[in-house]
Amino acid sequence: MTGAWTKCKSVLVTGSSRGIGLQLVKELAERSDRPARIIATARDPASSTALQEISKAYQGVHMVTLDVNSQESISSAVQEVQSIVGSEGLSCLINNAAINISTDLNTVTPDAMMTTFQVNSVSPLFVTKAFLPLLQTSASQSTGMGLHRAAVINISSILGSIQANWGETAAFKAYAYRTSKAALNMLTRCLAVDLGPKGIVCMSLHPGWVKTDMGGPLAELTVEESVSGMLSVLSTLSEDDNGGFKDYRGHTLPW
Repeated sequence: MTGAWTKCKSVLVTGSSRGIGLQLVKELAERSDRPARIIATARDPASSTALQEISKAYQGVHMVTLDVNSQESISSAVQEVQSIVGSEGLSCLINNAAINISTDLNTVTPDAMMTTFQVNSVSPLFVTKAFLPLLQTSASQSTGMGLHRAAVINISSILGSIQANWGETAAFKAYAYRTSKAALNMLTRCLAVDLGPKGIVCMSLHPGWVKTDMGGPLAELTVEESVSGMLSVLSTLSEDDNGGFKDYRGHTLPW
């Protein structure tokens, strides 16, 4: 939908120093119908040369330090983002930061499970809770549901689908990653129930199997193909998407 992102006053992307997060920031910054403020967060944004180059090349791109596993870092980031967005609040939060520790039945450990669950499932909840006042501020200034009002987007995976983990798709062994993304999908639905009535649309979005450090060289999609598709899907967000699970093509996925 042309112009949809113009109506999104601000978007915050976690884990934006590389991969999908970096490409989200880049493509949003390059759009003719771009949000006024793009907030790129990472544990150490200063160490990402690519992110620094984007912030210098495009107006309205702000780099903010955010370690999603640290409540202190989250609180500090909220204060900084508050100063950036002001009275308009935060329009769109994209919980993208994630890890994948390779684990099959023989190699999985309690530590791998807990570390992955913390980053991929617990952190998105507490990042969302922390930014909720800013999201509510944005939501209070409009009606309907979509980017023009307020949205929480959890970058999930088809690997988190319980129904799809059978047959050919079960060949990818990843106990920690799969269970953490299944938990993230439940988080999306829980948030949708609580935040939908406040005008904040919440959904899970599968980027596809992407050629990144996490996805590996055998993946099917370039990061450009994935992100272009995801931004197109998000541009049409509505009440119908609240609590939903879609992929980068806009296809509804099984839970």
